[in-house]
Amino acid sequence: MSSRNIMDNEITAQLTAIAAINRQIHSNPELAYEEHKAHAAFVSTLESLGFDVTPHAFGQPTSFSAEVGTGGRLVIFNAEYDALPGIGHACGHNLIASSALTAFLALAAVLKSSSIPGRVRLLGTPAEEGGGGKLKLIAAGAYQGASASLMVHPAPGHNLPPSILGVAHVRMLANVKMRIYFTGRESHAAIAPWDGVNALDAVCLSYNAISMLRQQIRPHERIHGVFRSAGDRPNVTPANCVVEYYVRSDTRAGAQRLWQRVLKCFEGAALATGCEVRCEELNSYADVRPSAKLCKAYVEAMEEGTVAYDEPRDILAGSTDMGDVCYECPGFHGVFGIATKEGEANHTHGFAAAAGTDEAFARAVECGKGMAEVGWRVLSDDEFAAEMQSDWVLDMKLAAEGK
Repeated sequence: MSSRNIMDNEITAQLTAIAAINRQIHSNPELAYEEHKAHAAFVSTLESLGFDVTPHAFGQPTSFSAEVGTGGRLVIFNAEYDALPGIGHACGHNLIASSALTAFLALAAVLKSSSIPGRVRLLGTPAEEGGGGKLKLIAAGAYQGASASLMVHPAPGHNLPPSILGVAHVRMLANVKMRIYFTGRESHAAIAPWDGVNALDAVCLSYNAISMLRQQIRPHERIHGVFRSAGDRPNVTPANCVVEYYVRSDTRAGAQRLWQRVLKCFEGAALATGCEVRCEELNSYADVRPSAKLCKAYVEAMEEGTVAYDEPRDILAGSTDMGDVCYECPGFHGVFGIATKEGEANHTHGFAAAAGTDEAFARAVECGKGMAEVGWRVLSDDEFAAEMQSDWVLDMKLAAEGK
């Protein structure tokens, strides 16, 4: 029996279990690092299917790991399952989880039926939505020795051409995330305003400086922020104010360079107002640098004409901690469209509703099949794997040069 037939049979046999995971996650949205129900559902399902599962894997309470095989190369499929506050699964992480589970089950079945060395791991990756879960997993060694790591992400289908259901090669921006603290001196704003040093002035001055800076940044770069704390009462000069900013560019090195320019806006505002300023780095994300070999193999694995290689290029802007995984091993972060209308892009109520449909689930399963076929190629095709690794080494050299 061919590897494709083995995969198809396994997915058909386990489709009810995959669908149950999808429904459970979508119906019970949990925020970053609070995905206890999703974690429990994955662990119990995998154990019921006969897999050895490590709950709370790599020191993370809501991560898990299941692995099949010995020796050879290691392929990792990432399952995300955290939601967004107030709008649930408006980024469709239930579908990411379902596609990863599909890919794992299919590739595990082929690997068990073969005699070749190799390993496949399903890794539960919590807290992508701002929590940087994969950063902690990387630090704990979850991707050490991996030959490739793969996942797919849903996107608004109305932004795709009619005949195209997905895009394989999707670049995403690096993101430097910072929390900035301005410290001044309180005073009574009516009785003795001259005794105060106004931290809110520093916030406003830096905000306007950054707005002017945007005229001189590159078209793909982004700077955006919010005020976390800006004073408590109008008649008390604000002494302590806090803002958070995201600074994005096309490479990790480029984002760091842009941050240095933004930093001058904060330092200048502090100097002008007499405040002190302190910056705290949050969980910054690297740029997604997909493996061209993996992307081309995925296009070949999917139904002909349904997956574009890299167009449209802006189908999924933004940043993700999968970018950091791409700096650890060859990575794949493809995109598939779900049935949305204008105004229902990611992080909207409309997208959350679309992510819960049977149509979206079926699309996720198809993408999981495609990833399984690519994973099998990584494990079974020595020439393919060697070229993929060589290309990645070269790309990491370019990344270090900021290219």
